[in-house]
Amino acid sequence: MTGSPDHKQDEEGLRDPMVRFHSYLHGGTSSLLSTLPTLIVFPVYKTVFRQQIHNTPVHRAVGQLYKEGPAKLYRGVAPPLLMRTLNGTLLFGLQDTLHQHLSQSSQNVISPSALPALAGFGAGIVEAMVFTPFERVQNVLQNGQNDRHLPTLKSILVRLKTQRPALGYYRALLPITARNALGSSLYFGLKGPVCAVVEKQGLSPVVSSFISGTLTSMAISLTLYPLSVLVANMQAQVGGEVKGVMACWRMLWDSRQRSVVLLYRGGSLVILRSCITWGIATAIYDRQQKRSG
Repeated sequence: MTGSPDHKQDEEGLRDPMVRFHSYLHGGTSSLLSTLPTLIVFPVYKTVFRQQIHNTPVHRAVGQLYKEGPAKLYRGVAPPLLMRTLNGTLLFGLQDTLHQHLSQSSQNVISPSALPALAGFGAGIVEAMVFTPFERVQNVLQNGQNDRHLPTLKSILVRLKTQRPALGYYRALLPITARNALGSSLYFGLKGPVCAVVEKQGLSPVVSSFISGTLTSMAISLTLYPLSVLVANMQAQVGGEVKGVMACWRMLWDSRQRSVVLLYRGGSLVILRSCITWGIATAIYDRQQKRSG
């Protein structure tokens, strides 16, 4: 039996919230399932962090972690695991929600091909506002120089709470917002076209999504890597002399001897981490979306 146009519109109106709910659910699920690789490669991430902070070669960073022992190797792993799951839920779900609203409100104004990137940009801004405190705690935990005077997660949370938001939990908000907004915009803007190109090579949809997520996140990680280094250096310490973003950037650039090569120290390990985590998350999310579509 064929329903009236009004009835169809009502059905679509009821269906849209459920579709958006699936986007949040699938984003969280894909990120949760990719936390196992995150857990496995966490020592790699921590090695990169030490290189970003101390400007050391990889063998020295590994040596530092070896001396500290296995008990401290996974110090700071909880925030990225929790953040990874919540991040996927918010990022994928919010991007899809914004994309739906933009599609309905900007007809004949914005090119449909640009909508995923624009929605990703907005989702990245919200993501930065929500998850900057997580990243702040994570970077303080991973800095071995804080072990003595900030030995536990509770002590870090108490200390950051006593600081003004701009110096405590929301330290480095501006570069994080720039990094996340640009990164999300590029990710959602590129992953679809890249996946379509890969699928034309005769590969399965799952493999195509994995390769698309891998290549896209690899390009984004390398492009925005200097911002990640800046954030890590701004957030690793609590207290002491506080400098603005530009002053911190000048100090970082000078400490790297004004060398792009030294600034990108640890970048190859970022590629490895991105290949594993975002490749898997993209493949799982796209498969779930196609099944529920």
